[in-house]
Amino acid sequence: MRQAGGSLTVTLPKDMVDRLGMKAGDPVFVVETEEGLLLTPYDPDFKEAMELHRQGARQYRNALHELAQ
Repeated sequence: MRQAGGSLTVTLPKDMVDRLGMKAGDPVFVVETEEGLLLTPYDPDFKEAMELHRQGARQYRNALHELAQ
């Protein structure tokens, strides 16, 4: 890790960056787990938001169908 202002930067191996299809400037999310830190290019909040959407869509399926007409 390197100091960058008040933050730290992490260098990822080139083969990993290529495999994930990442490039400079792409967002990377850090998730704390019981095992340590998980670095991911995928927004962990997106999965939760989609599940909430699915639940609401199921619950209000008939109302949404009526509104769509």
